[in-house]
Amino acid sequence: MGIVNVTPDSFSDGGLFDSFEQALQHATQLIEQGADWLDVGGESTRPGSMPVDVQEELRRVIPVVEALVEMKQPVSVDTSKPEVMRAAIRAGATMINDVNALRAPGALEAVAAGGVAACLMHMQGEPRSMQLNPEYHDVVSQVREFLSQRLHAALESGISHEQLIIDPGFGFGKTQTQNIQMLRQLGRFCDLGAPVMVGISRKSMLGKITGAEVNDRLHASVAAALVAVGKGARIVRVHDVKATKEALAVYNAANG
Repeated sequence: MGIVNVTPDSFSDGGLFDSFEQALQHATQLIEQGADWLDVGGESTRPGSMPVDVQEELRRVIPVVEALVEMKQPVSVDTSKPEVMRAAIRAGATMINDVNALRAPGALEAVAAGGVAACLMHMQGEPRSMQLNPEYHDVVSQVREFLSQRLHAALESGISHEQLIIDPGFGFGKTQTQNIQMLRQLGRFCDLGAPVMVGISRKSMLGKITGAEVNDRLHASVAAALVAVGKGARIVRVHDVKATKEALAVYNAANG
């Protein structure tokens, strides 16, 4: 899954693709590099980020979704707002990727009515404050229990099991130690019976391991993607599609 941030303030590429033309050019490049899916987002969820209103998010996202759908490209939309979900589905998005796990009033209903896939992610707190002091007594067990509960809620709302994906939420209200614990024990999330998506690309947890700045984390990001897939992840959400795709091709060839 290639990342298309139509935002001025995302942590890695904020402001680089925040016009329609720039976003579409970037998306086209990711398609050429081999992205199977594109995840379009109009509101940054980096630590410390501030929310944007519905109309601004719609203005950023929907034209890009419509253009990509016209190109026959599978599109996911990264949003927590039911209004944006409904508009994205009408525009042709095939998945909603929600850092809030469809907890906003009306979100479950929007996805169920739209008949699209959904990725349910764990986040402790909210983006503006989630990294201030995240606390768990057992991060893997607690995140796993949360995701299990959200899967149940989604099924109860009428979303089919085949349409559900889970994401443990690396960097979303977790310390470095907690992120590493989740990566080491990623298989425990896979046991929930839904495909696991992992988004570690260029994140600060990799910077803390390697000392590299945000836009110099290509090698660490590819390594993290390979580790995640080796531990059972089915989808990796990345900035660097070509490098990740080639590394995974070698990995898959070597592992049958």
